[in-house]
Amino acid sequence: MFKKFTFTILLCGMFLFTACQTGAENSAADNGKLTVVTTISQIADVVINVGGDSISVDQLMGPGSDPHLYSPSAGDVSSLQDADIIFYNGLFLEAQMEDILEQLGERKTVVAVAGTIPADLLLDSNDYEDEFDPHIWFDVNLWAEATKVVRDTLIEKDPENASTYEANAEAYLAELAELDAWVTSEIDRIPADQRVLITAHDAFNYFGNAYGMEVLGLQGISTASEAGTADVQRLADYITDNQIRAIFVESSVSERNVEAVQAAVDSRGWTVEIGGSLFSDAMGESGTPEGTYIGMVRHNINTIVPALLGE
Repeated sequence: MFKKFTFTILLCGMFLFTACQTGAENSAADNGKLTVVTTISQIADVVINVGGDSISVDQLMGPGSDPHLYSPSAGDVSSLQDADIIFYNGLFLEAQMEDILEQLGERKTVVAVAGTIPADLLLDSNDYEDEFDPHIWFDVNLWAEATKVVRDTLIEKDPENASTYEANAEAYLAELAELDAWVTSEIDRIPADQRVLITAHDAFNYFGNAYGMEVLGLQGISTASEAGTADVQRLADYITDNQIRAIFVESSVSERNVEAVQAAVDSRGWTVEIGGSLFSDAMGESGTPEGTYIGMVRHNINTIVPALLGE
């Protein structure tokens, strides 16, 4: 608690200094476009799809970033200060940034894209009491709801381009509906008793809930928690007893704990493959298919399904 309090005080100081440096300039005045800042790349991709050429987007967290542990730099604070709109996930995903985002919300448009999702559609966090699991993007239908939040915010802030935002959102929501149907059909290929997804941390619970897979993570929902020897042994027993074919690493989380599970399973006389690397808290490099939300989801499914089928 003291560490978070100290960080917040320091960050507020950085923010006040930046505000004095930049004054009250409105970034939209430079090029006529709204300047939108996002935390994670998944949100940035939605904003790009809905906003199109009418906005300028700056995402704070790039490939490989872990939002649970991310601390903003002075440059990030400057970007936040200059933004017309700030979108973040919420649900305590951006744990180190929540206080400053709430304070910024008193002076400008700051929106948590998960903020309007009904509580009965959210999953409980296993790490924090009275918090929800923040990884909503792994249920494509929930991510469609986040898309609507982005659309409505852009329209409210920039009504002159409302028709553009409406049309772009409608097209993107149609793509998400198609993606959701495809994910369902691919998961249905896996025999019911083999629909078990084991990864580095508990990021995929919404995925499991939406598409009928059991999900187990070595670490908790937040990567701030550490996996211990008991966690490794527990998973190794489960994998051996159920003869699970594959487990998976994540692009934004260290591989060493998953490799420890693999070694523990091997010592029990069963061989489990590392089926590949999944994107969880961060997407792929910009300019690649995996650098988009839809491409990220397709990559994950095209990694999970063949590995669990032994293909």
